[in-house]
Amino acid sequence: MKLYLVQHGKAKPKEEDPERSLAEEGISEVEVVGEFLRKAGVKLSKIFHSGKMRALQTAEILAKHIGAEIEKADGLEPLAEIDIWVKKLEETKDDIMLVGHLPHLSRLANYLIAGNQELDAISFRFGGVVCLERDEGEKWRILWIIRPEIVR
Repeated sequence: MKLYLVQHGKAKPKEEDPERSLAEEGISEVEVVGEFLRKAGVKLSKIFHSGKMRALQTAEILAKHIGAEIEKADGLEPLAEIDIWVKKLEETKDDIMLVGHLPHLSRLANYLIAGNQELDAISFRFGGVVCLERDEGEKWRILWIIRPEIVR
C-alpha cells in the first residue's frame, strides 16, 4: 500500500483572506506537482482532505491531474490526534492520499515510520508530497519525497 501525504499549497494570509484559500503561487506549485504525479503514473481512487479551504483546493487540483475522487475526512486538521488515521490505515489496503496540515502530517509520518510522532525527521513543504509504502510485514518506509521546486 502507498500513502501519499500532502501538505496543502501555500495559502493567502488570514488578514487578506479569512478562509485562507490558496495563493497564486500555491495554485501554480500544486498544478506542477499534480502534473508530475500524473506523468509518474500515480493512480489512486481517493484523496482525503481536512475540509479547510486550502486543503480542499489542493485536493481538487491534484484530483484533476490523477483522476481521483475527493472526500472531506475527520482527523486531518493541524492539531488533530494521529490515532484516527493510524487506525484507519491499519484497515486500509488501497493506495490513498491525505491532504492536510502541519504538525499533523509530520506527526503521522514519523509515527508510522519510527513509532515516534515527535521525531520530526521529514521536512514537509507547501504543495509537496511524501510517499510512504507499507510492506507485507506491515512496516512503513519512505518511498520518495517531492517538492514543487524539484519538479518545476
